[in-house]
Amino acid sequence: MGDRERCVRVGLLSLGIAAVAWSFTAQRQISAAGQTTDAREQFRQRTFTAATVADPEGPPIKLSSITSMTEAPAAYDNKTNGFTDQGAFDANKEAFEEVEQVADGLGPTYNAQSCRECHQNVVTGGASQVTEQRTGHLIGGRFFDSQGGSLIASRATHPDATELVAVGDTIRSFRISTNLLGAGYVEAVPNNLLTAIRDLQPATMRGLAITVPVLEQPGRTRIGRFGWKSQHGSLQSFAADAYLNEMGITSPLLPTENTVSGKDVTQYDTVADPEDNGEDVLEFAAFMRALKAPPRGAITASVKSGEQVFNGIGCGTCHTPTLATAAPGTVVNGGALTVPAALGNKLIHPYSDYLLHDIGTSDGIPIQPTDEFVPTASRMRTAPLWGLRIRNRLMHDGLTFTREEAILRHAGQASTVTSRYRALSATDKANLVTFLNSL
Repeated sequence: MGDRERCVRVGLLSLGIAAVAWSFTAQRQISAAGQTTDAREQFRQRTFTAATVADPEGPPIKLSSITSMTEAPAAYDNKTNGFTDQGAFDANKEAFEEVEQVADGLGPTYNAQSCRECHQNVVTGGASQVTEQRTGHLIGGRFFDSQGGSLIASRATHPDATELVAVGDTIRSFRISTNLLGAGYVEAVPNNLLTAIRDLQPATMRGLAITVPVLEQPGRTRIGRFGWKSQHGSLQSFAADAYLNEMGITSPLLPTENTVSGKDVTQYDTVADPEDNGEDVLEFAAFMRALKAPPRGAITASVKSGEQVFNGIGCGTCHTPTLATAAPGTVVNGGALTVPAALGNKLIHPYSDYLLHDIGTSDGIPIQPTDEFVPTASRMRTAPLWGLRIRNRLMHDGLTFTREEAILRHAGQASTVTSRYRALSATDKANLVTFLNSL
């Protein structure tokens, strides 16, 4: 068995998924005409309920076929991975970096004026230090959103449109922006591979998969993988959500404005909805699909020793080293996307299972404050570790600053792994950190 196949076996045979048909992330929405709460709830139920079981997305990926797959291109070079040609990549990158103005529909509440503000480090698409704020409160032990939703925008186009945290919202957290490099490959990972990974995890460390709607394919669903709660399954859905919730710009997939702490926004936003005709969302998605994966640093003897420690103490149970994408021609995203040759049959090394786990560090905020999502309040998506060497703010809230501190924050389902880490020799601990700094 070659080194690559051995690495893949470690990555695929250590881990897994339980496909649970649950609904989708709540949106803080009300129409410019002033929808009632009942109408808003009807909109949420219609748009964000996963009423179907996700497709397996092709035949199971067999270990015997792994050696015929090629490594996904990885580099910080602003070059396409082949999903689009370089000219289209550059044009889509320009759209991703464009600074939105009030005349474009920006706001009235927002966190950023461009996608690049939250996703740029070394190259556009990387993670950054930018965080968003979420709050809510408990009633009878159950989480309830703040006024207008858990997301509290930090910026506004008018002073009276500024959102403030309610005094009673005692559940408060930040969520740091995520890395998008390699996202197209993650989107091309079939549901059945995540299912297989989940099924091989020990019961005490088993992750939770959620089935979420594909917004561009009404009535169709997919296993989520994007966002800190894995609340999105497609990059087009992810882009439309960010355009609305981070920039305040509506699109055909999400055509209704957010509120300002539950209040109507008509007087602050006069641009007709949807403010984007859908082209920007498609360009954002195409740009993300064409991004190369984060490249590794130097592989030294200490790095190799640290990797053995990483796998030996059980880190790889959730931080899955290797995943494989579906074969070219496989239909994913509920029929909305056919995996192209540029993304198909590729090996990637994200060091994540893209499942939700309870490691004692969650923000206490569920995907939606509804019965079926109660378990997600205590869970977060396994943070992908590729690109870790260019991050100095760690965990979902960005409030952990060293690799050692991040490891020691792991509790809950990761308690056994953390105990093993504490028992390591100083040399093994140092090698483990050296390995992490190579990712």
